[in-house]
Amino acid sequence: MPKTVIVTGASSGFGALSSRALADAGHIVYAGIRQTTSRNAAAVADARAYAENNGVELRTVELDVSDQSSVDAAVDTVTARTGGIDVVVHNAGHMVLGPAEAFTPEQLAQIYDTNVLSAHRLNRAVLPQMRARRDGLLVWVGSSSTYGGTPPYLGPYFAAKAAEDHLGKSYAVELARFGIDTSMVIPGAFTSGTNHFAHAMLPEDTATARAYDELYAGLPDQVGRRLADLAPPDADVGEVARAIAAIVDTPKGRRPFRVTIDPADDGSQTVSEVADRVRAEFYDRIGLTDLLTVRD
Repeated sequence: MPKTVIVTGASSGFGALSSRALADAGHIVYAGIRQTTSRNAAAVADARAYAENNGVELRTVELDVSDQSSVDAAVDTVTARTGGIDVVVHNAGHMVLGPAEAFTPEQLAQIYDTNVLSAHRLNRAVLPQMRARRDGLLVWVGSSSTYGGTPPYLGPYFAAKAAEDHLGKSYAVELARFGIDTSMVIPGAFTSGTNHFAHAMLPEDTATARAYDELYAGLPDQVGRRLADLAPPDADVGEVARAIAAIVDTPKGRRPFRVTIDPADDGSQTVSEVADRVRAEFYDRIGLTDLLTVRD
């Protein structure tokens, strides 16, 4: 049965690919894009053309995840047109590149806002209708850095994605009795097929950044090259989108809690399996194992 899906950060990368994969699977998809009439007008046109050329229900909606009024308006618009939102894909994110010390506190707050608070804003807007229906699905697009390798010069991004992971885990158990499913999709370092590195935030404290060049000159390029070298030549960023579509199509209560897609194999899957097992064992010890599953 087709579901109504809203995807954040859908102008490019994982968001655009996931929107198309979900539409191809027969769902009614709203690609959340900010600045739809200016900066991202081309992305809106591309989505419209894809829908027309492929005969799918791929639409766009103005959605700035950093603005609660924009989030509320997007949810209201989609709900009015479709009757309700079944799935939210928390994909919006922003990369950084540079020594942690050189980013101002305000920049760290901005990165945390985009990668963590954005999901919280959207949840507060959409969860009341899901709780009332006792049905829904939240898909959180995280990062293998939460449990895997953490190369240098990406620290503020890693910190924010780890916070997102823990927030998603908390939401999962607090929503289980409402019949709302949660799945965490964990991409590894895809150095091509997305704009993460190309659009990365750079440190505003350039003097401090230059001080690091004394001993770390050229490190960002080294990190990028070595991450690319770890991945097999056939690494396909589209795997992330296909994994999201598969989760949405899996029956309620049988969806995987965590799916890792990491061509570079930075260790994330190994560590996350241990962490998720410890989490489950702890819930068993405190007698709340029912919170780890959603019944259909």
